[in-house]
Amino acid sequence: MTSLAERAERLRALHRPGRPLLLPNAWDPPSAAAVATAGFAAVATSSAAVANSIGHRDGQHTPAAEMFAAVARISAAAGELPVTADIEAGYGLEAKDLVAELLAAGAVGCNLEDSDPASQQLVDPEAQAERLAAVRAVADAAGVPLVINARVDVFLPGRRGAGPDTGAGTDPGAGAGAGAGADPADLLADAIARGRRYLAAGADCVYPILVKDAATIGALVDGIGGPVNVMTFPGAPDLAELAALGVARVSFGSGLHREMLTWLRTRLDEIAEGQQPG
Repeated sequence: MTSLAERAERLRALHRPGRPLLLPNAWDPPSAAAVATAGFAAVATSSAAVANSIGHRDGQHTPAAEMFAAVARISAAAGELPVTADIEAGYGLEAKDLVAELLAAGAVGCNLEDSDPASQQLVDPEAQAERLAAVRAVADAAGVPLVINARVDVFLPGRRGAGPDTGAGTDPGAGAGAGAGADPADLLADAIARGRRYLAAGADCVYPILVKDAATIGALVDGIGGPVNVMTFPGAPDLAELAALGVARVSFGSGLHREMLTWLRTRLDEIAEGQQPG
């Protein structure tokens, strides 16, 4: 059995600009096993999909113990594949406790976002950099080089006073456009500055979530100067274009989970109408 340290190193090596790591995010053991069986190199969780599957709302409403228990079940189903966990803003845990929970759950990577769960506004980038640096230091001291994916929430609706918060969370199918009402140049500059600061603090990858136009993605890749994660969804560039733009990691977020639920609702409607489903 490979050690957590070996899996972390393998996960880090998969972040190759122009040859992105593809992460169809899982939410439970069957979906994680399906990702593994399909031949993907790693398994990522979706906090929104996990939360929904165990009866909670997205946006850090899942109790930490329940989220890490779900990650542990997913890790077990993933077998030898490295697992990276979406742990939102970290559930208020100090770095030492956060890293301990991740490693106990079998995860060797994590997403950490730079929004405050209570206010839904961006946190100070220096404070976030200090948090990332603390997580890096604790993980390194534990002997597992945790792969930190630093989420940048600049393009989410309602951040930095850019317009009313629609409650859209990270669902690209809900609410207003990202950063509605804000100057796009200001958003881009802020995202680049945050990304560069987070990399300097010890993050391995930067995740400007909900960015969707090719020009902005290209500018982020060039400006941040390190591995960039992009979430794909309808209206965003396709996988080939994201690779050409130099993206190093592509996430699907809760998209596959929502598609599964849509399929289920359609079949249930057919059954309710007396039809043979399918």
